Amino acid sequence: MLRQYETVFIMTPVLSEDQMKETVGKFKAILTENGAKIVHDENWGLRKMAYSIQKKSTGFYHLIQFEANGDLINKLEVAFKRDERILRFLTVVLDKHALAFNDKRRSGAFKNSTPKAAIVEA
Repeated sequence: MLRQYETVFIMTPVLSEDQMKETVGKFKAILTENGAKIVHDENWGLRKMAYSIQKKSTGFYHLIQFEANGDLINKLEVAFKRDERILRFLTVVLDKHALAFNDKRRSGAFKNSTPKAAIVEA
């Protein structure tokens, strides 16, 4: 059964723009090659993190929303763990409320469409 997921990952701030795009392309390719359909893709840019990770206080944030089978999540997360350019990642399944919120956010219903932090409660 296909479900909707959202993954946010933070890349190391020492990457050039081309390296950042190549890293994002790698993970999008993993998704599409394994049968996922990318619903939305958003670059949040360089942001200050709440705490240092690997002695870095900033990172490039990227969000990908996709539709896939649950077994793909494990492959995606293993790829995140193996890539030295990734500082942190989080993948969550979206419920009907999160899907409705994301649709509103993409349609411009909110003035600031890029959240400072996302907290998902089950």
